[in-house]
Order: sequence, then C-alpha cells, then structure tokens
Amino acid sequence: MTESCEVVVVGGGAAGLSAALVLGRARRRTLVVDAGEPRNAPSAHMQGYLSRDGMSPAEFLATGREEIARYGVELVRDRVVDATREGDFTVTLAGGGSVRARHLVVATGLQDELPPVPGLAERFGRDVVHCPYCHGWEVRDLTTGVLASSPLSVHQALMVTQWSKDVRLFLHHVREAELTDVDRRRLATAGVEVVPGEVAEVLVEGDRLTGVRLAGDGSSGGGAVHAREVLYVAPRAVPRGELFVRLGAELQETPFGSYPVIDERGLTSVPGLWAAGNASGFAEQVVNAASRGYRAGAAINGELLFADLDAAAQV
Repeated sequence: MTESCEVVVVGGGAAGLSAALVLGRARRRTLVVDAGEPRNAPSAHMQGYLSRDGMSPAEFLATGREEIARYGVELVRDRVVDATREGDFTVTLAGGGSVRARHLVVATGLQDELPPVPGLAERFGRDVVHCPYCHGWEVRDLTTGVLASSPLSVHQALMVTQWSKDVRLFLHHVREAELTDVDRRRLATAGVEVVPGEVAEVLVEGDRLTGVRLAGDGSSGGGAVHAREVLYVAPRAVPRGELFVRLGAELQETPFGSYPVIDERGLTSVPGLWAAGNASGFAEQVVNAASRGYRAGAAINGELLFADLDAAAQV
C-alpha cells in the first residue's frame, strides 16, 4: 500500500528532526523515516551547541523525537531502499510499502571509516577522537597523538596544539617526503614531534588508552611504544548519498566525498529534493546540521504554499 504525505524526511538525526519540527509547526503532513544509525552514536556527549553543551547524543535525539510528535509528525523506524520521481516522489521502505510525497528531504548523513589499526575502533569517541572542537576541551593538556591519514593531517596536528602542548604526529602511511617545507616549519614552531613509521596498534590498559606501538622489530624506531593518553584520527567520510544518485541530482566531488550541488537553502538540482546536514557536506556538526534542517524546512513550507496558491489561481 502506498501512503501519501506532503514531505518525507529520510534520516532522524539533528538535520532531519529539525526540518520535521519546522514542517510540523507549519501544519505540514510530514513523515520521518529513520534507520537509527546516527554518526555520533559512539560519543558520550556533544559540545558547542548553545544550551545543549555536554548533552548526550542519545538524549538529544530522544528529545527531538518527542518535540516533533507534539506537532503530529510521524516517525517510523525503517530504511528507504529506493526513491523515484514522477511529479511527486515515491520512496520504498525496507519493511514493505511505499510513501508518496511532494517534497523529499535527504538527511542521511555520512559514515566514518577508520584506518584498520587494531584497537582504534573500540576506543573511537572516547580517547580516540576526530575533532578538537568536539573533544578538545575534554582531553586538554593530555599527552596527545595524531594519526596521519594524508598530508592534510598536518593541519589537524597544528590545530590540536591549541589544546595540548605535547603533540606527536604519527605519519603512519604518509611519507616524510610528502610534507612541504611550510609543513615542517609550522610543525617545528608549534613544537609537534613528527614520528615516521606505521602504527601497528593502539595500546589500552584498564579501559584507558596508554599509547601506540609502531610496526617493526625495534630497530630505527620500529616496534617502539609511544606513551599517549589521547589519539586524534581523521576518519574517511563516506556520504550516504545513494538517493541523490537514484534521483539524478547533480553531484560535486570534494576531497571528502561526493555531495549534491545545492543552493543556500539546501535544494538540489532536482525540484523538490533537498539535502540537509552531513548529507549536504562534510563539516556539518550537530548545531550546523540542525540549522540546515531548519532552513530547508522553512523553504519547503514556502514552496508548498505558493505552489498551491498559484495552482488555485491558475497562475
């Protein structure tokens, strides 16, 4: 059976719930489809969101779900496996059935892929972290490592020195020759120690990160253990953008994956198809994602209103 509503929001994170909240308050028949896989699930808390600083991601989402329900927005635990557009959109759900909607908001976010270093994934969101703005205050002044994934990790290591003065950059699979003269001067000036060689594993004692061990037999630094209390890593961002591809939206390649081309409101090249949160770009933290969702929700309400007015007036 195919149901109908005015707007389907795919993804129940900060962006999707924010869009749904605006649409619900605008009295739009809105459905949120959420697979329950938030990107920040490993984190115990989130920071930098005014009035919500330190709140757990789970509590934040639970509060958001309660708020949208007050305005008649329905949320279903399911996954959208297909979407087509013939005038309206039709989204197909993994649990069976489909839903038609005039507008479709994709707020599916992205997935973090960590380097395959033993012990790394188990500590992610605790003492293995990715963003100094998200975690820097909580791990300030600790002995800190940065696991390089590309020469761009030099930037991450330099940023981290704002929160710790004992920082080591582990080059891992990055060759020393890939560092520019500017990189070397900045790292030296900031007091960042550069450690060549592959990181073999993350060391943990008593549920606490204690260091990293390099690969090798101990010669030329190989096999050496570096005591560290926190390790920054830059995961590979994998956008969950399958629906944009299926619907033929124009995409643009970035160093962090392929994202849809959007206007300032979040509208893609496909009429009625919107992107919000990390589905629209790599660097949308929770507060930014919520803002993106709000902007898209308000724009959609206006689009629906004037489309109906023009149709009734035969403009």
